[in-house]
Amino acid sequence: MDATPPQPDDTSGAAIANARTLGEALTLAERWLRSVPDSESAALDAQLLLAHVTGLARTTILAYPERPLAPEDAERYAALVTRRVAREPVAYLTGHREFMGLDFLTDVRALIPRPETELLVEAALAEVRARLAAPTSPAPVVADIGTGSGAIAVALARLEPRLATVYATDVSADALSLARENAQRMGVAERIRFLEGDLLLPLPEPVDVVLANLPYVAPRDAPSLPDDVRRYEPSLALYGDDDGLGHLRGLFAQLPGRLAPGAAILLEFGYDQRAAVVALAQTSFPAAGIHIVADYAGWDRLAVIRTGEL
Repeated sequence: MDATPPQPDDTSGAAIANARTLGEALTLAERWLRSVPDSESAALDAQLLLAHVTGLARTTILAYPERPLAPEDAERYAALVTRRVAREPVAYLTGHREFMGLDFLTDVRALIPRPETELLVEAALAEVRARLAAPTSPAPVVADIGTGSGAIAVALARLEPRLATVYATDVSADALSLARENAQRMGVAERIRFLEGDLLLPLPEPVDVVLANLPYVAPRDAPSLPDDVRRYEPSLALYGDDDGLGHLRGLFAQLPGRLAPGAAILLEFGYDQRAAVVALAQTSFPAAGIHIVADYAGWDRLAVIRTGEL
């Protein structure tokens, strides 16, 4: 027997569109979102979307649920919640995602920045600052490979103003366009050189620090991804060639000859790819020191590879 469809007075866009207060709209939206399988963030999603529509802070919405909601805002809110029920990511619905305390533009041109990728930026900042602190050491040349939305390169340039130039490469012209927009609104566009091309090939000079959060999901694992990731985020940014490691193999193949002496390589990788990444690093750089960092869930997620003495 087919499931009973949501009723207009309970869980539907029509019910939300008829809401007249913040609290009523929020309650209806959260109820509808909770009815969707695997919706673990219904309350937060409902709050973020209502804050986006009204321009009010989430704390204000929660503190004053009796405030009236303009009919046009109720309709806009209903439309966004309807799209979220269809599993479209909140970051695409609002067009924004916070990363490293910065507000980034997000849309379907690039992958949505993840919290675990902040670990990569934090490790890069530590590496860069250690090099800047070395006596008579010039500012290191840094490259973000597969920049996507530009979150890594832009955050690094914004948080470490002593970096004169950061390279950011991507094969996607659309992703680079979004990255440039983020760099412009963050005030660092003049310090980032965006280069279209495959991995390290567009780089015009050897680099001291390479950062890469390349696609690493194996295509065979696509069915296991959450619906909002699998259905909406760009496949070019999600899936690594072959077993998921194809892009990383390509990166290691290009690294020799494109690194300055004593360079460091910082990589994000899949939760089950530690052994393969370490093997790739040891094959390409037998004398390298390799440090593995776990993410917030305890999974191995980041490799810091130092190729030798400066």
